[in-house]
Parts: sequence; structure tokens; C-alpha cells
Amino acid sequence: MAAPFDSTPNAYDQSASTQQHRGESPTSVAVAVLTISDTRTSDTDTSGALIKQHLTWRGHEVVDYAIAKDEPAEIDATLRAWIARDDIRAIITNGGTGIARRDTTFEVVTRLLEKELTGFGELFRMLSFPEIGSAAMLSRATAGVANRTAIFCMPGSSNAVKLGMEKLIAPELGHVVHEMTK
Repeated sequence: MAAPFDSTPNAYDQSASTQQHRGESPTSVAVAVLTISDTRTSDTDTSGALIKQHLTWRGHEVVDYAIAKDEPAEIDATLRAWIARDDIRAIITNGGTGIARRDTTFEVVTRLLEKELTGFGELFRMLSFPEIGSAAMLSRATAGVANRTAIFCMPGSSNAVKLGMEKLIAPELGHVVHEMTK
């Protein structure tokens, strides 16, 4: 006979632990935003603007912003420079995460990661499915940590960025930074 459910908090009570960690987490994180696109400019980069807007709404600081062509060397150079900076705790990218020939963000970023947050991509695709159906599997959204810097990579569409920022990144950014610096 199975033991009855015990609602007493214990070491496995993740909700209490998560709430405690969130309470200990920074409320403001210094973030760099990178848009990967062969066609966007700072005037037409609605997804980059949306990321910056969501960050500032949540009290985070955008300390750098750039647009890179979907060229592996250009993406890599920008990310490595930002990862080396002490004032950047997180990097958020948009664009280049699909499976088209020119989409190289995933390959560049995953080579840099020391730890991958596989749950980010899984949750992103799960949350995308009700909106775009089976096409959600084409997204290679990913996240992880490189040199104590959190990196989140999303598709470039404004709808994808809105979903990623509202449901995943913005609510957990401080918590992620807190956990990776322990």
C-alpha cells in the first residue's frame, strides 16, 4: 500500500526553494542584446527593441546592443567580446536559430557554452506549439552559461521574442544569474 501524500515541506519541496532563491536574486541584471540578421538595421529591428523594452520594464539594464550578420565569425566575435566583459551578466540573442542554410546562431553559441540549459529550448518549443503547431520543432532556441554569463537564443520573429521574454527569460533572469554565480 502506498504511503499517503505528505504535504510537509522537505528537501524535495522545490517551490519553497525556488521562491527563496528568487528572493535572493538580483532585481537588476546587466544585459547585452544581439540581433542576428542579414537585413535588419537599428531602425527596423523590432525584435531587438522588444527585448530591450521587456528588460527595462523589469528593471534590468541594457549595457550593449548590436546587430550582426548571420556570419559565424561575426556572431562569435561579438559574443566572445561580451562574455569577456565583467559588466555583462547575460546576453539575449534573436535570429538565426532556424534550420535555413544561413541560420548559424545555434552552432556558434553551443560551442561557447560551458553549461547548457536544455529546459529553455524545450519549454520555448512547448509554449510555441499552441501558436504555430508542429512548426515549433524547427526552432533551435537554446540557452546556457559561458564564463559566468547567461546566454539565451531565440528566433527573430517578434512573436517568438514576446513569448520568450514574457514567459521564460524576464521572469527568471535574476534567478538564473543568482544560480550561476553561486
